[in-house]
Amino acid sequence: MKFFVDTAETSEIRELNDMGMLDGVTTNPSLIAKSGRNILEVTKEICDIVEGPVSAEVTATDFDGMMREAAILSKIADNICIKVPLTPDGLKACRMLTEDGRQVNVTLCFSANQALLAAKAGATFISPFIGRLDDTGLEGMELISEIRTIYDNYGFETQILAASIRTVNHVKQAAMIGSDVATVPPAILKALFKHPLTDKGLEAFLADWAKTGQKIV
Repeated sequence: MKFFVDTAETSEIRELNDMGMLDGVTTNPSLIAKSGRNILEVTKEICDIVEGPVSAEVTATDFDGMMREAAILSKIADNICIKVPLTPDGLKACRMLTEDGRQVNVTLCFSANQALLAAKAGATFISPFIGRLDDTGLEGMELISEIRTIYDNYGFETQILAASIRTVNHVKQAAMIGSDVATVPPAILKALFKHPLTDKGLEAFLADWAKTGQKIV
């Protein structure tokens, strides 16, 4: 499973990229606002850090507006992936952009039927929002499973990009179901490293090593 990080904070992106953990980055208007920076400036910096896809989202809600904004965002870098909402105009824009050779991430997916439409529109990625479904009392992971089944049934090449991930268990479950990508907040991605037995074991190894008085030189 590929790991994308869901942030517009370039310092966090650099740190995770240096670890060799990142396959891409996702941003959205809320994350750009949180960064406090100009969208074109910060997105260009992110594209320079990572080699994989960087999702940059349009803010227009009509087809013509989406296409105008997509044209501007596409010029930022070759690894830009245009992010559009799962609406009729968004799917129309998706079709036009993919036919033009652009990568497209269709976002705000909350049903398997929506994911089916996005795949038929040629989306590169579909972003089902796990955590937000969980918030309503539904099972977000069930949606990932449904989409996986549908895409496998018909050989769709659209990649499932599990989004709105809130916990390390979300990551594990998405991987077990077969999500192609998980886009994860920096804190959750770093938490994947952690286990108390790892810390305890390392502490014991170092204590035993210290007793030998040796150094590896």
